[in-house]
Amino acid sequence: MIGKTLVLAATLAVAAAAPVYGPVSYGPHLSYGYAAKAIQPLHTVTLAKPIVAAAPLIHHAPVIAHAAPLVKHVEAYDPNPHYSFSYGVADPHTGDSKHAEEHLANGVVHGSYSLTEPDGTIRKVTYTADKIHGFNAVVEKSGHAVHAAPVFKKVVAPIVHAAPIVHYHH
Repeated sequence: MIGKTLVLAATLAVAAAAPVYGPVSYGPHLSYGYAAKAIQPLHTVTLAKPIVAAAPLIHHAPVIAHAAPLVKHVEAYDPNPHYSFSYGVADPHTGDSKHAEEHLANGVVHGSYSLTEPDGTIRKVTYTADKIHGFNAVVEKSGHAVHAAPVFKKVVAPIVHAAPIVHYHH
């Protein structure tokens, strides 16, 4: 109860010492959390005795009796990380064929990926990357390009006959 009384007294003191914007005010007008700069104070009034009837409603913050202890979780740090992965797709229905693999060892990434181009050739990219030399890639193309002649299909629209007009009489 004493804490609530102290909060009420402090709030009233701040409200009484706030500048007045216009005829009656309870403090600076706020717009989205920022004080409006276009409104200038007409004059500042300091009251000797706070007016309790004009005080705004006060919402009290909850009082925490005991703070919870801080728990700090520290992740293990590996100064020389390693990883390796690979995957592949070979779909005979769509012709989609691609493969990739990569691994990191001693701060250098080694990897490659390959895919089948629309013309039937296979593109393979082999790369290395590190902090000193950056990313370096070698691109190889194998196989023979197959250029198929475009296929034109004659499409004939069906003939649609109009339905007969039916007149209805009452």
